[in-house]
Amino acid sequence: MVILPEYRWWVAEPKWQAVERYGFDHAWTYDHLGWRSLVDGPWFGAVPTLTAAALATERIGLGTMVASPHFRHPVSFARDITTLDDMADGRLLLGVGAGARTGFDTTVLGGTPLTDRSLVDRFAEFLELLDAVLVNDRTTWQGEHYAAVDARSAPGCVRRPRVPFVVAANGPRSIRLVARFGQGWVTSGPRTEDDEAWWAGVAERADRLDTALAEAERPPHTVRRYLSLDSSPTYSLTSKACFTDMLGKAARLGFTDVLSHWPRAEGMFAGHESVVEEIAADVLPTLPGHTRTA
Repeated sequence: MVILPEYRWWVAEPKWQAVERYGFDHAWTYDHLGWRSLVDGPWFGAVPTLTAAALATERIGLGTMVASPHFRHPVSFARDITTLDDMADGRLLLGVGAGARTGFDTTVLGGTPLTDRSLVDRFAEFLELLDAVLVNDRTTWQGEHYAAVDARSAPGCVRRPRVPFVVAANGPRSIRLVARFGQGWVTSGPRTEDDEAWWAGVAERADRLDTALAEAERPPHTVRRYLSLDSSPTYSLTSKACFTDMLGKAARLGFTDVLSHWPRAEGMFAGHESVVEEIAADVLPTLPGHTRTA
């Protein structure tokens, strides 16, 4: 379940706790400085939000969906990750992505927009340096976009050798980065208003991952596969039936996990929390490994 970081904590905390109580496996929030039409509304930082969520929950995985190089440096971000992972006692799932070519995150700091190739080049550096800093005691590194001089990592992550990277990728180059660095892969599929075309595009991306893993000589089971359902033309929590149908389609394509957005009162992802309750009562108990705390 994805909970946008737009609520004051007294409103947000019960949502995070409900995700755990209902038996969902993981909860995420967006790591943006502002996002689409919500850029002028309330918006809170991802790391403080997840830190609060870590203290308010006990079992569920907690993640960024997704952190990007647009406003993160691997060395300083590694400190945030280590702290958050410690607060969550090893439950952190680090969603990371290249970031979009356009949008608020790309313009708010006054930088020059990058080409698609440059975005992936920078992302590859970001992942390589972030991995090195989180795994090694000391790191000195020089690239085109980033550098580190004797960066420290103590005390390191709770899970060894580091927190799992859930790498967002759609294109061939970025999917190869999943095979190199990822313990998970998340895709949003193609941009389209046609449901059939969206699912066909998701299937193509899943095939690309299979190919990349084979080329990297990595067994398929070593990478969990996450599908962002609400990137499709249809909001997944429109109804229990809609969610169940999309869940089945994702499973048949080999996805191990799906992500849906907590219903909002209006606008994008508008829906009713009663649908979440129905899914928790009738769908989740039928899934392997389901755990409900109340």
